[in-house]
Amino acid sequence: MSIPAPPIRVVIADDHLVVRTGFAALLDSQPDFTVVGTAADGTEAVGVCRETRPDVVLMDIRMPGLDGIEATRRLLGAAPEPTGGPRVLILTTFDLDEYVYDALRAGASGFLLKEVTAERLFDAVRVVAAGDALLAPAITRRLIG
Repeated sequence: MSIPAPPIRVVIADDHLVVRTGFAALLDSQPDFTVVGTAADGTEAVGVCRETRPDVVLMDIRMPGLDGIEATRRLLGAAPEPTGGPRVLILTTFDLDEYVYDALRAGASGFLLKEVTAERLFDAVRVVAAGDALLAPAITRRLIG
């Protein structure tokens, strides 16, 4: 009999409470995810991640104070873990090439738009948790073009 894999530990960073709680409820509906923390801005996200050591962070870009790009940079640039810290999946409403490039340079493993379906979000979290990278299909087409 095989032992099930531990759940993927997730932190959600977004400045809108309804977005944080909505994504947390969605992710908690899956048996292979557990939401270990939430944050309303980048500074709080860095602190929560250092306390909870998640596998994946869903990170918004535009947040008050410290934005998601700089929070990603801080999480991944000075991570004490030998694995380099959590995987960061940017989840934003802003479909701007500049944000995509900045997020990837900061070390993000993925970039999705908030219009994503629940199933695609679940798949994306699993993909980046496994160590792979992921971009929204529309963004991939633009980058190739």
